Amino acid sequence: MDGLTACGATGSTLAHESAVSPLADQGEQLDRNCHWYAVWTRSRQEKVAATFLDAFGVYYYLPINSEFRKWSDRRQRVEVPLFRGYLFVRINPFSGERLQVLKTPGVVGLVGNQAGPLPIPDREIEDLRTVLAAQVKCSEHPFLKEGDRVQVVRGVLAGIEGILLRTNSEERILISIGLIHQSLAVNVLRKDIELIRASTPRN
Repeated sequence: MDGLTACGATGSTLAHESAVSPLADQGEQLDRNCHWYAVWTRSRQEKVAATFLDAFGVYYYLPINSEFRKWSDRRQRVEVPLFRGYLFVRINPFSGERLQVLKTPGVVGLVGNQAGPLPIPDREIEDLRTVLAAQVKCSEHPFLKEGDRVQVVRGVLAGIEGILLRTNSEERILISIGLIHQSLAVNVLRKDIELIRASTPRN
């Protein structure tokens, strides 16, 4: 379409991960001004948006994960977006591609801040593709960082709340008794905790 600068070597790509080439292999064919951006979509419109982006010639990536769904009479494997409500595009934000993405049916907007959409490092997309291509068991998990307030949701410590810490490769939560200014650090498994409240960034 007019005003579009193709950032992908071969156009768009819907991620059925068994046959995806690493981004590094595309090398010189990618516009240096192009970066990955996260696209926020309407509920259950990820594939709809991807179909239109494909028709518009916008280079995109929709991570797909296979999971089993159980009905009363059968159990079936289905392919669903890995991150509900999101897909990724590789565009030059200063070209007509940005407007084309925003006008795409099913798209709410590009993820960023008041200054505009924020790029995603290539390494993060490459790592995501590598994991899905390996066909190892995986699932979406809330993003947790040091300082977040979390709750243990399973195991003998279920119901306990604390502040997430990291000690090398171990996950720990800090349980504090404010009245006596004392704390206890407890080792936990990442899969056993859920976010309650994100930490407040420091200025």
